[in-house]
Amino acid sequence: MPQAETPGTGVSPLTRLRWWTELPLVLVVYASYSAGRLLARGDVSDAVDHGLAILRLEKLLHIDAEHPLNRLFTREAWLGVPADFWYASLHYLVTPAILVWLFRRRAAHYRAARTWLLSSTFIGLIGFSLMPTCPPRLLAAGHGFVDSMAQYSSYGWWGGQASAPRGLGGMTNQYAAMPSLHVGWALWCGVMLWRYGRTRWAKAVGVAYPLLTTIVVMGTANHYFLDAAAGVAVMGVGFLPALPLMRAVATVKVRLRARFATVPDASAAAGSSIVSGGCQTSTGERIPRQRTSDPGPGAEPGASPADAGDGAAAWGLPCSSEAESLGKAR
Repeated sequence: MPQAETPGTGVSPLTRLRWWTELPLVLVVYASYSAGRLLARGDVSDAVDHGLAILRLEKLLHIDAEHPLNRLFTREAWLGVPADFWYASLHYLVTPAILVWLFRRRAAHYRAARTWLLSSTFIGLIGFSLMPTCPPRLLAAGHGFVDSMAQYSSYGWWGGQASAPRGLGGMTNQYAAMPSLHVGWALWCGVMLWRYGRTRWAKAVGVAYPLLTTIVVMGTANHYFLDAAAGVAVMGVGFLPALPLMRAVATVKVRLRARFATVPDASAAAGSSIVSGGCQTSTGERIPRQRTSDPGPGAEPGASPADAGDGAAAWGLPCSSEAESLGKAR
């Protein structure tokens, strides 16, 4: 995997992308999000009040599209069943698939995209905690909504408790409707496909996927229109701290690396051997085969062994091993 650049962060990445570090990071963040989502259950009466308040506001603004969509999906099984499969599975499949695609094919943009997704997810968790909201399907029957997931539960693995598998409804928070991260994550996937997809089909899917997901979450009575709008807003807000967060993390890594970097020992470096022209010197020597010995015949008084002949190697003449080879050749 090539080293990924991080455009706009102002700090070069220190390490290459490694799947064995990225996968645990994503899993830990998702596990933390799921656990936090369960802890943010809130009071049921408050959740119902919040849901009714959203519904009244939508009626006042004439944007309550949930009723006609829900009636259509519950009346027409050929629409309702695929919509339930869409709601129950695609956000678990498409979002990781886009992450893997970015990691493998668009590594230069992966870190920024991943950080944007994670920061937005945590902001959504704050929304669940501050405003537990009853989805339309859990309102009293008099409000005119039918639980599409419960109606078509015989077609899939889910039961009557959201998209959780049968018997595991207690493992999910059914009152975490505001904001809709189904829509938020779908928008993130759409932006990635639109920006980095190289074909018209990829860009078309990037536009269609978040739009269809918005229709599905309303038609299955799992979210209000304003939940979907809040999911879009969360992704917008989550984009803002993504690059500053990356800069901060990169700066910390640079400082930690500088602080704990191993400084080479100067004495060890000075005592290392130097190899030149195939001749290895002794400790402290700078000229090949410079050794302390008695000057041979013909050497001037005070001359070093290098001056007596061995120094020829310093001028590019062959050392003893090379001289022997040349003599044999002649």
